[in-house]
Amino acid sequence: MRQIILDTETTGLEWRKGNRIVEIGCVELLERRPSGNTYHQYIKPDCEFEQGAQEVTGLTLDFLADKPDFAQIAEEFLAFIDGAELIIHNAAFDIGFLDNELSLLGDHYGKITDRCTVVDTLKMARERFPGQRNSLDALCKRLGVDNAHRQLHGGLLDAQILGDVYIALTSGQEEIGFGMVDDGKGGTAHAQAFDTSRLLPRPRVVATASELEAHQARLAKLRKKAGHAIWDGEREMAQAG
Repeated sequence: MRQIILDTETTGLEWRKGNRIVEIGCVELLERRPSGNTYHQYIKPDCEFEQGAQEVTGLTLDFLADKPDFAQIAEEFLAFIDGAELIIHNAAFDIGFLDNELSLLGDHYGKITDRCTVVDTLKMARERFPGQRNSLDALCKRLGVDNAHRQLHGGLLDAQILGDVYIALTSGQEEIGFGMVDDGKGGTAHAQAFDTSRLLPRPRVVATASELEAHQARLAKLRKKAGHAIWDGEREMAQAG
């Protein structure tokens, strides 16, 4: 599966009030692993920042003055995301702004959902953690994702952080059939594989000697208290086999 973690920065909170996109950041995942491909673009908005919005991003109209407008980057951006599953935090916000930018260029571009499916990690987080704060920063703290380097909002940086949050939110899903697709014959088949040479290596974590010692000590306490640990039977069967 090809997924794109996407984030936008804007001149304000509402596109209906004339606000525009000033930055887009995208990170590509292939089979839930970073491929190394990213898309990042600053955009000249041709409008003023709303009060407070400039402080959030740290961007200024002077900095953006020599950047391309959305019309100049639309084709390249759409080619990057075309056919992918977009992973977005508070998707209604970003999709609203992107659809507005496309509509300003003409009806022939259609909408983002004409090209991509969309997964909203804010909706996922609210279902998993009801009644709690589910901002990106709050999820980083809750799920153990390092965002200490995030001083300001930025399209590519936020997309990279959201990628880690998304993997943490959906950990283990690929093990229960989410990598299967309809084979057209009433059954399922594995999705078409991508070029694995583009994938970055998975991290390998090995327990230290002290951690193994602590683990064994914990098992000993459990055996003393319960008389038997359920996994001991599996270990004995493995040794007998």
